[in-house]
Amino acid sequence: MNEASIALATAISLPFCGALLVSLTGRSANIRDGITFVTTILTFAVVASITPNVLAGGRPELNLLTVLPGVDLAFRIEPLGMLFALVSSGLWIVTSIYAFGYMRGHHEENQTRFFVCFAVAIAAALGIAFSANLFTLFLFYELMTFSTYPLVTHHGTEAAKSAGRIYLGILVSTSVLFFLFGILWTYAIADTLDFTEGGILAGKLDPGPLALLLALFAFGLGKAALMPFHRWLPAAMVAPTPVSALLHAVAVVKAGVFSMVKILVYIFGMENLRESGSSVWLMYAAAATILIASVRAITMENLKARLAYSTISQLSYITLGAALATSSAVLGAGMHIAMHAVAKITLFFCAGAIYVTAHKTEIKELDGLGRRMPLTFAAFFLGSLSIIGLPPMGGAWSKWYLALGAAEGHQFFFIGVLMLSSLLSIGYLIPVVVRAFFHAPPEGEEGEGLKEAAPAMLVPLMLTAIGSMALFFFAPAIRKLLLPVVGGQ
Repeated sequence: MNEASIALATAISLPFCGALLVSLTGRSANIRDGITFVTTILTFAVVASITPNVLAGGRPELNLLTVLPGVDLAFRIEPLGMLFALVSSGLWIVTSIYAFGYMRGHHEENQTRFFVCFAVAIAAALGIAFSANLFTLFLFYELMTFSTYPLVTHHGTEAAKSAGRIYLGILVSTSVLFFLFGILWTYAIADTLDFTEGGILAGKLDPGPLALLLALFAFGLGKAALMPFHRWLPAAMVAPTPVSALLHAVAVVKAGVFSMVKILVYIFGMENLRESGSSVWLMYAAAATILIASVRAITMENLKARLAYSTISQLSYITLGAALATSSAVLGAGMHIAMHAVAKITLFFCAGAIYVTAHKTEIKELDGLGRRMPLTFAAFFLGSLSIIGLPPMGGAWSKWYLALGAAEGHQFFFIGVLMLSSLLSIGYLIPVVVRAFFHAPPEGEEGEGLKEAAPAMLVPLMLTAIGSMALFFFAPAIRKLLLPVVGGQ
């Protein structure tokens, strides 16, 4: 194995090793958390060390096992997977620091189990990012589902157990009934499951059956939360806020939409999708999800529930970009994986800080709270601007490329969808900031002074808020990384 392949194996192995060490040292919270933090740093450092190789055109590979002819347990790093790996491993660092403050500040039980499962979920995310074929992707995709189930049911209440049943029920059933069937059908007609530039299905199916196969993958990837298979996401909001951050930003939903983009680009092929027209229905399904979820978000009075529906809407931006299958649209979809991740984790960090510090969960309870927690709500405002898509925030670039991609494909209707969705985003995010800063606090709270969350929670949310702005200026570097995905140089 060459140096890059060794780094690939190390990156996936480190979170597993960290999970094992955390489980063995759980009796000492300080040692356990120290091991978690060191593991996050090492994992990101190893992932980052591979990036120059990929930027230079390298495609590190690692074949562990041949299961059937054309079916291997194998890994290969391409630019889209490189970006997802950087996002998930990088945000693991700030999420872990935040989780230390949240779990201790809220006196949560079963903290060792929490950090073990979190580490395994990150390992699964990296396995998905680096998967060389559908077989490997499917194995790690399922590992993520089962490793995050204990996190969703963390509190052990009836509400948590009910949410867990919905979570597991939807994600497992869609995987087995649709995703797995799609994989078997693909193997039957292509004799391979390898992710290949240009796709492996061109000329293998007529447009009708190709659209049906696409539907199996689109709805089989339940983590992408395409309606009507989205209910697990709002239900899972009973989990602790660091879990919400994992679900919405770091790994779970991003694994769904990342897999969607990867399959459409490397299995179906962009040119094949455009010429056959087999993804047009998916464009409209994504557009419907974008708008319906945005309207639902406006009606939610619980802050985390509102953010959950926002996530459902924003995820379908990525699905829409992949379905448009034009160069700019796929670039925008890839960029939005990173832009949305950093912005949405900021919003959830803020929601958790508000809950732990002020014990408030409903939007109507936030009146005047910005005077006591100005840094938290300033961070919320910055994250909101990125979700809305206003410069100088990262989300402005990904939405620009998505709109440009729609124009390239002469699908001008979807430019209108993107614009309307941004207006709806203003309607469900900005009122939170307005209430916090410009409404009078309730009686009895007028004289309360500044009271921000503990530094372990405050610092990460400030860093990710600044990161949302920094991504606006790093967009050219992300575009450069992703250009080979669409055949650019």
